[in-house]
Amino acid sequence: MGDATVRSQRDGAVAIITIDRPEVLNALDLATLRALDDRVADAEHDPDVRVIVFTGAGDRAFVAGGDIADLNSRKALQHYFEFADVVHRVFRHIEACDKPTISAVNGWALGGGTELMLATDLRIVADSAKLGVPEITLGLFPGAGGSQRLMRQIAPCKARELMFTGDVIDAQTALAIGLVNKVVPRAALMAEVMTMASKIAEKSPLTLRILKRGLLAGGDMPLAGALAHEQALVSLVFDSDDAHEGCSAFLEKRKPEFRGR
Repeated sequence: MGDATVRSQRDGAVAIITIDRPEVLNALDLATLRALDDRVADAEHDPDVRVIVFTGAGDRAFVAGGDIADLNSRKALQHYFEFADVVHRVFRHIEACDKPTISAVNGWALGGGTELMLATDLRIVADSAKLGVPEITLGLFPGAGGSQRLMRQIAPCKARELMFTGDVIDAQTALAIGLVNKVVPRAALMAEVMTMASKIAEKSPLTLRILKRGLLAGGDMPLAGALAHEQALVSLVFDSDDAHEGCSAFLEKRKPEFRGR
């Protein structure tokens, strides 16, 4: 389901959201961002979906960035209240989604493509992919959350290097600096993504939901506050059927059946 720019399909408990503008390397414009937001909301509210995967249509790009011609037409307040407001809201929606998210990076992921990837939990990348935040070469800088998320997710000196130089890096370099989880041959990308997604989908959706909230909130807290928050949340989990099902299954030497309760 979906519209002309973003489509979604189900594979078991996994929703696969595909940005489908291959003629412009899946570049993000306002219509595409709004469609992406709608598809994320659909998956988030579907009780049968436990993991959400993001990828790009075609063989060349995940998301090659923003639509440069569109950006070139903008001035400060127009950009602030239109494109920037929307892209920040949509990427934060993805980041704060209660369900685990995975980027299946099938090709170029530049600018907004890397920034979209930074808003997801896990990243599996084709060995032919190229990543980076080259906005500085246009007289800009990452403005879809990238300048802040990148500094929080990899070594700050490497984040600054990528942003200051605008260098585009290959998949193995992205892996070496901790930007992605795994690099696989292009032909094996979706199989590898689905293997990971299916493994996660077997876990308790309720516990994953609470864990994700704890990780997101704790990342912005001092350690003492984050530890207290963790203590409260893990205690809350013990009121769930899933926690006791997991413990019982371990003791009974069987596979647990988590129902999200």
